[in-house]
Amino acid sequence: MSEAPGEPFDCRKALKAKKRRKLRREIMLGFGAFSVVLAAGMLALNWPVGNERVADVEQQPQTLFQQASSRQFAICGTVRRTCVVDGDTFWLDGNKIRIADIDTPEISQPRCDYEYELGMRATYRLVDLLNVGPFELRTIGNRDEDQYGRKLRVVIRDGRSLGDQLVSEGLARTWTGRREPWC
Repeated sequence: MSEAPGEPFDCRKALKAKKRRKLRREIMLGFGAFSVVLAAGMLALNWPVGNERVADVEQQPQTLFQQASSRQFAICGTVRRTCVVDGDTFWLDGNKIRIADIDTPEISQPRCDYEYELGMRATYRLVDLLNVGPFELRTIGNRDEDQYGRKLRVVIRDGRSLGDQLVSEGLARTWTGRREPWC
């Protein structure tokens, strides 16, 4: 607030300006709090509840995606029920699946442009592969879940791993037990 030269200082104007700044700050804080509550609510609506199991694939492989025409995968948005997160992670009926036999580039926190671009190509390719038709989810080794609670599964169609197909197309690597840099 600047006064014109030679104009006397008006205490009431200064007080009103201070009140306006305080009101603006309170509105912004309220908006921020509302945003946090809204985001928490959206997260709670999409959070998997209970001990939903993808399938009891330890005893025998089971086809989980029987009707290709009724369920279609897309890139995940805010609602995560049946969608693709990235090149090696997807949701199926509210269950988060990590493709256990591959590693694909990160798209959420890539270390370089190449990693992001290849990760996006792998993500879109996985959407295409999952939408082709029925597939099976099989366990690999003796681990059911990873440290993030994702079900560890190999995705099989016609006796072939979809992960192997991504590897053969240069969009993924065979999982060796540890992450390797893409940049």
